[in-house]
Amino acid sequence: MGLSLAYKVLKDHLIEGELKQGQEICIKVDQTLTQDSTGTMVYLQLEAMGVEGVKTDLSVAYIDHNTLQQGFENADDHEFIKTVAAKYGIVYSKPGNGICHQLQLENFGKPGSTLLGSDSHTPTGGGLGMISIGAGGLDVAVAMATGKYFMKVPKVINVKLSGKLSPWVSAKDIILHVLRELSVKGGVGKIVEYTGEGVKSLSVTDRATITNMGAELGATTSIFPSDSNTLEYLKLQGREGDWKEISADADATYDEVLEIDLSTLEPLVAQPHSPDNVRPVKEIINLKVDQISIGSCTNSSYSDLMKVARILKGKKVHPDVSLSIAPGSSAILKTLAENGALADMIAAGARILECACGPCIGMGQAPKTDAISLRTFNRNFFGRSGTESAQVYLVSPEVAAASALKGYLEDPRILDVELDIQMPEKFERNDSLFVYPPADRKSVEVVMGPNIKPFPVNKALGEKLEGKVVLKVEDNITTDHIMPSNASLLPYRSNIPHLANFSFSTVDKEFPQRCKDNGGGFIVGGDNYGQGSSREHAALAPLYLGIKAVITKSFARIHKANLINSGIIPLEFADASDYEKIGFMDDVEIGDLLSALPTGKVMLNDKTSGMSIELKFEGSERDIEILRRGGYLNYAKSNLI
Repeated sequence: MGLSLAYKVLKDHLIEGELKQGQEICIKVDQTLTQDSTGTMVYLQLEAMGVEGVKTDLSVAYIDHNTLQQGFENADDHEFIKTVAAKYGIVYSKPGNGICHQLQLENFGKPGSTLLGSDSHTPTGGGLGMISIGAGGLDVAVAMATGKYFMKVPKVINVKLSGKLSPWVSAKDIILHVLRELSVKGGVGKIVEYTGEGVKSLSVTDRATITNMGAELGATTSIFPSDSNTLEYLKLQGREGDWKEISADADATYDEVLEIDLSTLEPLVAQPHSPDNVRPVKEIINLKVDQISIGSCTNSSYSDLMKVARILKGKKVHPDVSLSIAPGSSAILKTLAENGALADMIAAGARILECACGPCIGMGQAPKTDAISLRTFNRNFFGRSGTESAQVYLVSPEVAAASALKGYLEDPRILDVELDIQMPEKFERNDSLFVYPPADRKSVEVVMGPNIKPFPVNKALGEKLEGKVVLKVEDNITTDHIMPSNASLLPYRSNIPHLANFSFSTVDKEFPQRCKDNGGGFIVGGDNYGQGSSREHAALAPLYLGIKAVITKSFARIHKANLINSGIIPLEFADASDYEKIGFMDDVEIGDLLSALPTGKVMLNDKTSGMSIELKFEGSERDIEILRRGGYLNYAKSNLI
């Protein structure tokens, strides 16, 4: 019985454990990436470990999220990250260089390698045939310090592609279709592997768009084979020496199979407020558009933006539409400037933004009140745009550009434009915006500004937890709900005491004060709790507020790991219907924890109702030991470093 491509790469990097589903394994991490929104915590944690340098083949620190410098805070964080990078042997990417995932793809990604990143869209690297996994910052800090990452062996879904996309249908429509079929929780505990004849028709940047939004499935990662298309892409970047051909065995077996005939797909749109709320564009009639944003790590490649420029050339953006465009890297922006495409976009009335995440992370371009905003991004969660009343729709660059001209959501198939984009002979790498670590790192002094505060560290676990249910929420709570991300809060990503005051502010503004008044307590949630971003702030802020455990019907993968890393116990209802039995502000108690966790069966006593409710803990022996120690940092310092 043959191996899937995902299992081949995992097997090549296996350090500990057996490659059996559900088993915990340790893999070698070849590369890591961080971005500045999560990076300050990562590097504070790395500093706390007391290591001399990173153990990976390559680690890169990108500045792409907090690039608006309205005060000293973001600039101070950048300086901290730059000096820490120099001290520990990490490459530093300056503000304006581009988005971490696009830059990693262009400059450093290698087929068959492993990449761990403190950003949930790290699976973008799967477009190159990498096992690229998004994780919490502490997992990435430990990976840099040790070269190791612990994970449970996932199942593998085979998305088998046949046929070829019709004109005006794009890679974005493929992943929107997959989301429509599988939902935002359909990939939890799984790797999505793409195979079939249809793969040959997709470029590396097409594939990267698809693997990028695999994060919205809740998947551990997504991966494509490395083939002749991969080689052509690496040649364009001057990196053909990094290529190798890798694919699944001909007799590979999979846990699930989803077959897609690409020729049957049409332009699609994800409606508010979830990436899996998908319909054909043609079915949504007379949707007047106020704002359109093109870019993000999903759709900011050269070919994406050349298509946009081709559609806009010689035309004008509708008077009622604000169109902004953010290239994914400085190399792409430079090429667009040289070939005239940038001039075409500006002449049409587009606003050209910095090469950064920008509006995707809520950093600028918040829509007006009650606006309809079309975005080529990966998430349209409630309030993420910076305007709670805005309605955000996710579309392809082709749909976005066509709609910018019309002023309404438009099916691009009505256009009479030639979209056969020719790639340049070669992309010139822009090394002027990379800073490489010095030969002598011992003399480097780390610079910390006044906004950078120590991260909270939990205490060793006791035998009993008790307190009130200080929050009860529904299904599909995102990390944007738990720890909102917008232009006013992002500058404080290195200041947990300040951020904690805004935890769950879009759900219940009284939550932080209630935690303070009651000495913390418990959170009760529904299905897929913690979906979305990898930001460990969604665990650190509740930790700072005294949250002891989170009890749900089910968890999203990264957030569950972040809770364990923070020493907060993630528990699930043994019977999902018991969710209804626990009331908001009930007094609850969980006893015999140290002996109960290894059994997987934990009993909760609801002292308000008098009921006992069975909960379950699903985790490895190592997870339990991390919780016993009060978090991963305490565990790592005594067990790994």
